[in-house]
Amino acid sequence: MLKNLLMAVALTGVTVAANADDAARAQAEKVISMKDGSTVFIFKGGKMAMEDKYGRATRMDEGKVMETTDGQKVIMHGDEVSRLSPLLKDHKGP
Repeated sequence: MLKNLLMAVALTGVTVAANADDAARAQAEKVISMKDGSTVFIFKGGKMAMEDKYGRATRMDEGKVMETTDGQKVIMHGDEVSRLSPLLKDHKGP
């Protein structure tokens, strides 16, 4: 019983995390998964924002070189953390 309850809680957490960035994905022109578990959102005009592996909008220095999950290099342009943060928070629970 306890094992089933823990499994249900774990799966719910994954579902919430997966749905948390739906609004951000809808706003972005492109979404790229990074090797370190973070996600980069590229918005219209090429401006970028980063979500860390914990689902939080995070700052990234302009010109920072990042590696995608498939080994490609991406250079950070812009810092749209103020654009991404409300998109992520709007769809998380209380």
